[in-house]
Amino acid sequence: MRDYELALVLTPELAEDEVPAAVEKVSQAIASRGGQVKEVNLWGRRKFAYPLKRHVEGYYVITQFQMEPQMVAAVEANLRLNESVLRHLVVRLDEN
Repeated sequence: MRDYELALVLTPELAEDEVPAAVEKVSQAIASRGGQVKEVNLWGRRKFAYPLKRHVEGYYVITQFQMEPQMVAAVEANLRLNESVLRHLVVRLDEN
């Protein structure tokens, strides 16, 4: 299993109390594909440098997890279908 970091930008249309549920939904998508979530950092609501899908701010979330490399594409496909996710980026962390 390899270490990955997932950066998410969630829509600001979510209420403050709905954000943890959206993050848990993403964590369950990782776990259902054999991954392990190591750490979740909620950065909160921040302004964008430019509008994304007519929004000027969103909720930032950084998640570190472990997963088999062939399953990462399935998680990314799930994130593309999730309407509460405006943007996402999965990066493989160094082994050092």
